[in-house]
This record gives sequence, C-alpha cells and structure tokens, in this order.
Amino acid sequence: MSYQTKKRFGQHFLHDPAVIDKIIAAARLDPQQRVVEIGPGLGVLTDRLLEKVPQVAVMEIDRDLIALLHQRYDDRLMIHEGDVLKLPWFDLLTDPPYTLVANLPYNISSQILFKLLDHRSLFTRLVLMFQREVGERLMAQPGSKDYGILSVLCQLWYDIDKVALVKPGAFNPPPKVDSLVLSFLPLAQPRVDPVDETLFKKMVKGAFTQRRKTLRNSLLASGFQPAAIDDALSLAAIDPGCRGETLSLQQFSALTRAFFGD
Repeated sequence: MSYQTKKRFGQHFLHDPAVIDKIIAAARLDPQQRVVEIGPGLGVLTDRLLEKVPQVAVMEIDRDLIALLHQRYDDRLMIHEGDVLKLPWFDLLTDPPYTLVANLPYNISSQILFKLLDHRSLFTRLVLMFQREVGERLMAQPGSKDYGILSVLCQLWYDIDKVALVKPGAFNPPPKVDSLVLSFLPLAQPRVDPVDETLFKKMVKGAFTQRRKTLRNSLLASGFQPAAIDDALSLAAIDPGCRGETLSLQQFSALTRAFFGD
C-alpha cells in the first residue's frame, strides 16, 4: 500500500538511520522498558524500538497509517487510534513508567508538550524531535527573546539536553526548517518550589501574555487585580517595570508565593 503524506497532520517522516541511531542511544532503553511513540508514521523508528524492547505503544490519528500498522500483525505493537491531544493517556497507559520517543508533528508540538507536562508522572525519559525554533525555545534562558511559557514550565520539571541537530534531508518530505532532537530527564524535585502548580502556571502564562508590555501590565491584562499585583511584586522584590521574559524560575516561584499569600 502506497502512502501520500498529509499536510494537515504535519507529516515529515524520518528516514535517516544515523539520526535514528542517536535517538535510540538517547532513549537508553533496556529489555524491560515500556515505550510510547507519538506519530509513528511509516514505522521506521518503531522498528528500531521493537529491536530494543518487547512492546511499543503508538498513538496515531491518520486512518491510512493505522491500517498500515495493523497490517504488520505484530502483537508487540499496541495501537492507540485518535488525536493525541484528546486521547485519555492515563486510561491507555496503565503500566507506567514509560519512555516516550517521538518525531512530533510540528504543527501541534507545543500543545503536545503542555499535555505531556500534565501527564509527566507516566514517563521516566522523553526523547523528542521538534522544529529547531521550538527546541531552542525550550532551552532558552531568562532575557532571551526565545524564553517563554514552555521554557519555564519544562525547565521547572526536567533537565533538557540537545541530542542532535537534524537537517531537512533526513525526512520525507523534507521540511523547510532544521529540527532538534532533545532529551528530557525528569528531576527528582522541581527545580524551584512552584508553591502550587496550578497557580504557578497561571502566573507564568500571565507574565508572558503580552511580551512587549511590562510585567505589571501583562499581569493586569491577564485579569489579575492591580492592588494584588503591586503587593506581590513588592513582596517578591521584583521591578514592576521589567518584562516577564527577564524573570528566572526562582523569581517566578517568589512571585507566585507572594501573590497568593503563601
């Protein structure tokens, strides 16, 4: 069965064996490890994973690709059909911990990351491919134009390391941009105390709501009350005229604690 890639799914199928070798090495798999792959495509990476572990669970939305996966008649392959952003991960992945390995669809990679953060207890290691711009954003430091919500939230919970820079020719069809493979190793404890995860996330998102505005005005635009903002900024010793992109994780922690009166 021939297959025509679909732009709406952001499909760029990895075929370069040297890049796949680097991904497999970064995953540090052992024969007992359970693996999840998002968007297996034509199964080139899947085949390599199955050489290392006894079972791989894949999540795929494309019905044509799902049909190809079923044609393998491989009982080591668990196929979860549907939109990865809507699938009930906790219901499907019932035997954690897992290693997650994926060439993520570029058009929804950020959305998948937010879902991963909400389901991080399922995974002991992530090895993920992103569009280079997104990957650099995840590793960005305070004060950088690339530093943003996902930089803060991912660095709060993970050590992030670069595995490989991947050129367009490693894919079919080739994308118009370079890609980055990153590994994510969960920290035993968050890098700073988030005080309350829901509140911390709300504060971080508020700080980056309007990047060109001051931190005070950005929080104001996010619905926080003026007096509460002023009190919290004063208590946390943060300049209200600074911008959210200049705050370190420690400052976000201090601001969250101050704002919510902990």
